[in-house]
Amino acid sequence: MPILDPYTLEVFSRSPSQTRRIGIRLGAMLQTGDLICLSGDLGSGKTTLVQGVAQGWGSADPVTSPTFVIVNIYRRFNGHNLHHLDAYRLQSGAEALELDLEGMLENGSLIIEWAERIKSVLPGEHLWVDMRWIDLEQRHMIFNPKGKRYRDMMQDFRKQVYGG
Repeated sequence: MPILDPYTLEVFSRSPSQTRRIGIRLGAMLQTGDLICLSGDLGSGKTTLVQGVAQGWGSADPVTSPTFVIVNIYRRFNGHNLHHLDAYRLQSGAEALELDLEGMLENGSLIIEWAERIKSVLPGEHLWVDMRWIDLEQRHMIFNPKGKRYRDMMQDFRKQVYGG
């Protein structure tokens, strides 16, 4: 296990509802143009986290994994969208670019499951979340911010989650 830098945050979730609550806090911080990249095996809690993010962001739309449709769009009253991309079925970064990632970020926020599959075409600044299944109820998450916007976000997030 690598030593974490001062901006990286390690979180252990003890239940799906706790994973959703973590997502709610993160979703409340999202701004247009924000990119969250989720990486982890099947069952690591990615979609559960996205459910919380969408709720905290302000969408009442139901959240499901977009594995077969590739992109789900969750709406908010102000016209901005939260785009939820599942890169599992994408064959290449070029295929991801054809989906207009730039346009998604201009019109809202983007959260990507299986982001490691298209990492080569993603902007350098983003929030990377490595997720790992521990047991039936527990998940391990490492939030790794890339860029000032995301380092600042993680400082605020740390205060919200742990106080101080």
